[in-house]
Amino acid sequence: MSAQDELPRADQAAGAPHPRETPQIFGQNKAEQDFLTAFNSDRLHHGWLLTGPQGIGKATLAWRIARFLLAPPPAEDGLFGAPPPATTLDIDPDHPVSHRIHALAEPGLAAITRSYNDKGKLRDQIVVDDIRALNRFFGLSATDGGRRVVIVDAADDMNPSAANALLKMLEEPPARTTMFLISHQPSRLLPTIRSRCRTLRLGPLSAEDMQAALSQSGAELPENADHLAALAAGSVGAALRLLNLGGLKTYAELVQILDSLPRLDRQRAMALAETAAQRGGAEKFELLLTLTEVAMARLARTGATGQPPQPEAAPGETAMLQRLAPDPHKGRAWADLSAEATARARHGQAVNLDPAALVLDTVFKMQETASR
Repeated sequence: MSAQDELPRADQAAGAPHPRETPQIFGQNKAEQDFLTAFNSDRLHHGWLLTGPQGIGKATLAWRIARFLLAPPPAEDGLFGAPPPATTLDIDPDHPVSHRIHALAEPGLAAITRSYNDKGKLRDQIVVDDIRALNRFFGLSATDGGRRVVIVDAADDMNPSAANALLKMLEEPPARTTMFLISHQPSRLLPTIRSRCRTLRLGPLSAEDMQAALSQSGAELPENADHLAALAAGSVGAALRLLNLGGLKTYAELVQILDSLPRLDRQRAMALAETAAQRGGAEKFELLLTLTEVAMARLARTGATGQPPQPEAAPGETAMLQRLAPDPHKGRAWADLSAEATARARHGQAVNLDPAALVLDTVFKMQETASR
């Protein structure tokens, strides 16, 4: 394995197997059947947009479909010599295509994601050279029935030049080529790209499906799985991030700080803020901002509906939500603060302001809202 192969991949969640290595997908039967229906009708679109929240299996489904398309059809024929309709995307793990895809050695497959620059740093965008590399891929002789598959993960990451280069390929697609664009926020894509793709929408996983997916990934499940399910909102990727970064403990501490409002427990708030400023704590800082946004959203929802979200996401959260957001007026105040504080924190993050100061600024704004 080369040093380049050992670098972290932009299309792989920390602590999780790569989507091409994930043997089973959970909770997305409808999306699978929608694709099979199109395939069996012999009207397979050349461009597919896989949409839905991050971490729910879009990439896993794309790699699963890639194996299905690139594996040769079964030898037995159905009525009048035609192959029988496909009823599953399952491909034997011992199939040569499965082995080649697992080893990133399948000549009929190209995977585009954010690449590394000349200094060995992972780019924050998919650049035009990443897309133009497909021209060489399309120029190679096709094997196994002539099919080619392209996976772009995530298409949201393309810069304008890369997006326009991909658009040209969608407008004049190479023969027997199927392109899968994974998108967490399809509104960020060019309308012309969206219009040239058929959409497969994937939904958040149920608590049962998420637990099965986490078990498959090898994650150690927490004692209270309900708390994880509430914070992850049906996303396996979000759940793994919470587990890897101690997110359940962080959110529980945030709930205790909020429960001290309007008389803020400054010592606890300062201690929480300091965790965001620790050396190498960029991921934890990002998670803390996200969890603060989640807390304000759950407060807003409680006030608007009169009912706190269930299940609760930390011990004592339900009582805290009911006390701080007792009515729609208070719910609106939390919703307004969420929009304002999130924008302030994200701007401060972009211009490299002190993380601890950003966290405390948000907490003080929350104290003001609770005092009104």
